[in-house]
Amino acid sequence: MGLRLKFNLILALCFIIGLIASSAVFYQVSKENALEQLHAQIGVLRAQALAVRRYTSEEVRPLLSDMSDVQFLPQTVPSFSAQTAFSNFRDHFPDFYYKEAVLNPTNPSDLASDWEKELIDQLRDNTSLKEVVKVRDGKDGPQYTVAFPLQIKAESCLSCHSTPDRAPASMVALYGDKNGFGWQLDEIVGAQIFSVPLKVAEEQTWQNLKLLIGSMSAIFLVLLILINVLLRWMVVSPVIKMAHIAEQVSMGDSSQPEYEHPGSDEIASLSQSFNRMRRSLDNAMKMLES
Repeated sequence: MGLRLKFNLILALCFIIGLIASSAVFYQVSKENALEQLHAQIGVLRAQALAVRRYTSEEVRPLLSDMSDVQFLPQTVPSFSAQTAFSNFRDHFPDFYYKEAVLNPTNPSDLASDWEKELIDQLRDNTSLKEVVKVRDGKDGPQYTVAFPLQIKAESCLSCHSTPDRAPASMVALYGDKNGFGWQLDEIVGAQIFSVPLKVAEEQTWQNLKLLIGSMSAIFLVLLILINVLLRWMVVSPVIKMAHIAEQVSMGDSSQPEYEHPGSDEIASLSQSFNRMRRSLDNAMKMLES
């Protein structure tokens, strides 16, 4: 096995070890960045939902308040408006999910499912939590899910959810008097739950990882070729020439010229030592012959 082959194998082994280590670190960092981007997306979606809720509460409800005395209009409920607007958003992004899940809702469609109840219970058990983050398995793959508490902070909310006799008659007539009552001030009754698919983030992470591996491999290949060229020019070729001269001299051919390597590096020093050794050998042979 030649010196250059040994050198290349060592370089390749170092590159593979370094590539594996750097890829593992890069993948972890990229994954964390992707999750941060998903969290930021959910923040934007929540801001939009809160904006719709506020608009409904401050603009729509006052305009339709007189009509609600005759017939209850769900469009005056901020939760209904926000979720309806998001359902239109899902026409363009069907993998995104938003629900204002409630443990005891007036509208049965807002009833929390089993996995949503788990998130709400975490928020109720620790009221200092601002959000709960979970990666769950959805029908289309893993979903990055964040739940924000729905807490009763305004006394006006209890006018519809404390007791049936305080609630608008039109609402009771539409939904009945069994559900959506008994809420208390400062109670966490549900959660705003958002989910975005992880597959896009994972695909981007793997794409970035492939780009890293490809670019590092290309750079290593270029450097390997350059190093081999320099190694042959600066080390291998001079050593081969000195080995050839040494072999010819050892076979009795004293006509071989001395090898002079320019410069002041180790190979130049080796060539000088080789030439001195050869001259000493020639002098010794002449002394023996005389």
